[in-house]
Amino acid sequence: MFLSMYLITLTGNLFIILATITDSHLHTPMYFFLSNLSFCDICFTSTTVPMMLLNIRVQNKTITYDGCLAQIHFFILFGELDIFLLSVMAYDQFVAIRRPLYYTVIMNPRLCGVVLLTFWILSVLDSLFHVLLILRLSFCSNVEIPHFFCEINQVILLACSDILFNVIETYLTTGLMGIISFSGILYSYSWIISSILRITSTRGKYKAFSTCGAHLSIVFLFYGTGLGVYLSSAATHNSKASATASMMYTMVTPMLNPFIYSLRNKDIKRALRRLFSTAPSNE
Repeated sequence: MFLSMYLITLTGNLFIILATITDSHLHTPMYFFLSNLSFCDICFTSTTVPMMLLNIRVQNKTITYDGCLAQIHFFILFGELDIFLLSVMAYDQFVAIRRPLYYTVIMNPRLCGVVLLTFWILSVLDSLFHVLLILRLSFCSNVEIPHFFCEINQVILLACSDILFNVIETYLTTGLMGIISFSGILYSYSWIISSILRITSTRGKYKAFSTCGAHLSIVFLFYGTGLGVYLSSAATHNSKASATASMMYTMVTPMLNPFIYSLRNKDIKRALRRLFSTAPSNE
């Protein structure tokens, strides 16, 4: 089951990237961020799932200290990129609906490039900071992590030294990056929904609500499970519940993103048909 989910994630997101690269009609800010979200989802799920599949296959659930730190670094890096990209995609739709005449001015290519570069820099710096904080902790030998990967909140609970600063930093990061970005997404969609309500066509209103509802369902699934894991990490030690919630935002949402955000889109479908069509030749 996990292998099937991983292959679907890789295939769906790879198709989105190929479609946006090869079709010039998709060279717009919306699809630019969609393709980056697909790339981020591939990397995000590849940080944890291949190791988990290998552990299941060979029945050897061990990881080195350096390997655990590397997994934490890349997991935080691509997880935060996911958060940033979901936020800017919601803002992109907000501008497209609320300020359609100024859309090309506001969401210009230069701004999109600067925003993406800023997201990468912030994510890399924060993930490195998390790793540096873990390096100051001391661990006993042969520590057992009650999880299917080295999730930072589970790792710091196993330290033999004081973890107060690590817990505070985790809460601050979760609050600043998670709650603020989630609030921004809800604000953007509240304006989008208010604009949809003004649509006179019943069919158009239903289609718009269907699209927004699908987007918001993924957002709630990703943020709800992610925030639940990190905000409750210090209060509860239920590793089984934490692992289940982590599986939702590390495996399920990256698998669903291509279908919800892109493959339901007629422009993407048209681009994929062009990509895989074999035109007959008389020569």
